[in-house]
Amino acid sequence: MSQANGVSDERLAAAHRALREGGDIQFDMMPIAPKPPPPAWLKAFGEWLEKVLAPVGRFLRWLSSFMPDAPYARIFLWTMIAALALLLVWIVQDRIRNGVWRLPRLRRARRVEAVEAEDSWAPETAPARAWLQEADALAGQGRYAEAVHHLLLRSVEDLSRRRPQIVRPALTSRDLSRAEGIPQAPRRLFAEIAAAVERSLFGGRAIDADEWHRCRAAYADFAQARTWSA
Repeated sequence: MSQANGVSDERLAAAHRALREGGDIQFDMMPIAPKPPPPAWLKAFGEWLEKVLAPVGRFLRWLSSFMPDAPYARIFLWTMIAALALLLVWIVQDRIRNGVWRLPRLRRARRVEAVEAEDSWAPETAPARAWLQEADALAGQGRYAEAVHHLLLRSVEDLSRRRPQIVRPALTSRDLSRAEGIPQAPRRLFAEIAAAVERSLFGGRAIDADEWHRCRAAYADFAQARTWSA
């Protein structure tokens, strides 16, 4: 009986060795490689972000303390707060873009406002004629680039007088040609004059008599009241 048990043990040991040497089954646990620590800049950014957002979290918790316990009431109030925050963001970006503090309105109301604004936009006729005479004098001497530049400066001066909240020192003539506070028709005429000056000053392209006459006609239309009310 003991001999039989010995044979059985040897066969079991041999089978175990064969099983281990076969390689089909993994008996040893492979060590798990430790995750590399985050880079120092990422850790520093996370700490900085946590410090920045901490007051926001405290403010939201303080604000939440005034709300009722009813879940639907809280959802409604948080929705209203989010809507007001989005409205504030829209007002700020619109102020930066157009130089005017205003609230979003219905399209029809904005159209009525635009028509009323256009009626009061027309430059004064007498100064416009004087500006044209000054530009004509320059053009008469063959100084077409200076004449067109003169019209551009006078146009910007008129815009600045009529809508000082739109014309700011940091804005270029290209920015003004895209400003929404200017009616579409005079804005297009202003853009034509500004483009000619830009090509002359920065592109090195000379302004000839034909282009001068086009810019002069553009300014003449720019100064007409009918252009601003069209």
